[in-house]
Amino acid sequence: MRRSRRRRRPRPRAPRSRRHRRGRRDRAGSAPRGRRSRDQGSQPLVYERKGGGNAVELRDYLRVLGAHWLAIVLLTVVGLAVALGWSLLQPRVYTATASGYVAATDLGNDTGSSLVSDQLARSKVTSYLDIGSWRSVAESAITELGLTTTPESLVNRVSVTNPLDTVVIHVAANAGTPEAARDLAEAWTRGMVAAIDDIEGDGTPGSAAVTLIPGDSARLPSSPSSPNIPLNVALGGLIGLALGIGYAVLRDVLDRRIRSSEDIEREFGVGVVGTLPLERSLDNTREVFSFTNSSRPGSRTALTEALRELRINLQYTDVDNPPRSIVVTSPMPGDGKSSTAANLAMSLAAAGQRVAFIDADLRRPVVAPLFGLSVGVGLTDVLAGRASTHEVSATFGPARNLLVLPAGRIPPNPSEMLGSQRMRDLISDLSQHGLVIIDSPPTLLVSDAAVLSTAADGALIVVSSGRTTFDVLRRSLDNISKVNGRTLGVVLNKIPRRKRVDDYYGYDVDDDVPAEVYSAAVNARNPNG
Repeated sequence: MRRSRRRRRPRPRAPRSRRHRRGRRDRAGSAPRGRRSRDQGSQPLVYERKGGGNAVELRDYLRVLGAHWLAIVLLTVVGLAVALGWSLLQPRVYTATASGYVAATDLGNDTGSSLVSDQLARSKVTSYLDIGSWRSVAESAITELGLTTTPESLVNRVSVTNPLDTVVIHVAANAGTPEAARDLAEAWTRGMVAAIDDIEGDGTPGSAAVTLIPGDSARLPSSPSSPNIPLNVALGGLIGLALGIGYAVLRDVLDRRIRSSEDIEREFGVGVVGTLPLERSLDNTREVFSFTNSSRPGSRTALTEALRELRINLQYTDVDNPPRSIVVTSPMPGDGKSSTAANLAMSLAAAGQRVAFIDADLRRPVVAPLFGLSVGVGLTDVLAGRASTHEVSATFGPARNLLVLPAGRIPPNPSEMLGSQRMRDLISDLSQHGLVIIDSPPTLLVSDAAVLSTAADGALIVVSSGRTTFDVLRRSLDNISKVNGRTLGVVLNKIPRRKRVDDYYGYDVDDDVPAEVYSAAVNARNPNG
């Protein structure tokens, strides 16, 4: 009877979101690892290095080599040049080799005598190698060739070797010319023959039981044996390459500056929601980009596309509960947080959203000069109850959907004003009618940004490529996390261009974002709202 096989029921698999949640990174700004939810009661986590240990992938090495390729090439070329120059300056040395073999004499011609002779010769050959370094052998060569050098110096120019399991002896002599090398090898061999005969014999010619018989004569060398220029140059190049790679790795280890979005995601697991190119036309007096007055068409395309990417990524940070109020801050001054916040607000307004842009940097306010507004009234008057929002704000754009609220007078207690209930109510009221963008002070100088992050739906941290360090960004993230604030993501600012932006993005200079909105600070101001 055929026995039926019982089919095992498959084990239920975990949901896809759970199976793949480890290692997933959301470029649109997913909730960062190391941050706890607001409704959790446990202590907030600090941001630590993401990943298992210090594992380094191949692409990390390739990234390091690519970032320092010029130094690697230069050091390799220097190594080649130094090796070539050193080789050309070295004196030429020629090597000639003469050969002989050790043999026993007068032991008979039968088989047994031949075996005894061979064993005797093999037992003697090793000890005869030492005779090749004797002073008497060197003196005989000096006398024969009429040399003016010392025996000690001449011994260093000759080497005597014996191939394994043979009775052959090779005499290799080095000299400055082919002829001198040949003559020295021959003279040295004859000197060894004479010394061995004196040891093994009784003083009469042919009385030695074992002797060294000259074999192959030395030949004139056709090329110098030293220096070996191809080998030296190759070694110099390898040494230069190794130094270049070592320099690149050392620079990467010691250089703690952030240079790419991959650096941030790999180090912290925080989503990079936007990357903005370095735009030198945004100087200290006009940090709001104007496409109509751009002298370089490619610049317009680069910043427009970068702002569009940032705008779209923000919309997908939390699809179920999109942020309605966003604090824009940076670790230190000079990272471009104010210009990023202003351009983001105008980009959102250009896309048709109602936007309120608040200058909450009550220590060094810059929004009012950017938009040509009065620096006397603003947010501080609203929080103090001296004016309403519409009395001290201005609207911009053809649809008047961008409301700008400057900072106003600098108060003596900025942190208390920004942490007040009135500030929370103001953000809540404005977020009912549109998206609120808040420019705040740097996180590492004062606590204002951390305080504001608890009143808003989240914070964007702007960092400068090649300027902000990993340690600085970690402290900035920790400051927001410690007060239960939410970090929506990081904006990597001031990325140098490597090539034309038109070729990179694939867009023409004609953009679908209305230029009038971006030049509103010049010709569309309405202080009365």
